[in-house]
Amino acid sequence: MRLTPTERDRLLLFGAAELARARRARGLLLNVPEATALIADAVCEAARDGRRLAEAIAAGKAVLGPEDVLPGVADVVKEVHVEAVFDDGSRLAVITAPIGGGSLGDDAPGAVLTGPAVPDRAPSVTVTVHNTATVPVSVTSHFHFFEANPRLDFDRAAAYGMRLAVPAGSSVRFGPGESAPVGLVPIGGARVAIGFAGLVDGPLDAPGAREEALRRAAACGYLGTQPPNPTPTSTPPPPPNPTPNSLEDGS
Repeated sequence: MRLTPTERDRLLLFGAAELARARRARGLLLNVPEATALIADAVCEAARDGRRLAEAIAAGKAVLGPEDVLPGVADVVKEVHVEAVFDDGSRLAVITAPIGGGSLGDDAPGAVLTGPAVPDRAPSVTVTVHNTATVPVSVTSHFHFFEANPRLDFDRAAAYGMRLAVPAGSSVRFGPGESAPVGLVPIGGARVAIGFAGLVDGPLDAPGAREEALRRAAACGYLGTQPPNPTPTSTPPPPPNPTPNSLEDGS
């Protein structure tokens, strides 16, 4: 069975969550990776059951309490981020305070400190997106926009290496048959796209990566991968027949 990178990641998460469930059933208190996996898995399963984003986040918060984890875990696991597949597309679910309030203050050792808010970046590229599907499609803030739903028709080449120019954790929704312009900014950091739709699954700026990703997208039927047809040029009229001379017309 061939699985996409996203599907492999989902199976790894499920395996970690199953291990956490088994240890919890034996009466063990969970550590940070176990608690994180269990919360993220609960959100993904709620999305699979057809629940909305807010309902899935609530399901993640209901999984564990401070009495289920080792001392200090609730103070470390302040947020859990997981990309879940909902009925209207993939969304980034951000679960804040998923294990209940911890006891550590902001100045305690190991506390998670939040810095100043980073202002939204101005779009580097704007593309017009047309949703040809019969259902709404949502794209989250840090999804590699080039690999968004194949039924979204837009300039894929221009969107390579880009994400939506929206605040982290938010998303843009395209209704059935709707067209809308969206702003994109370059993906930052190490610029490595792992998972998503598996069209890149590696460094974005590696030699030939963009061309290979476009080839894969076209082979998989993604809209917007073909360059626009050139404007046809008018065919010049055929030259007029030469005037017959005296030898040719037999006169």
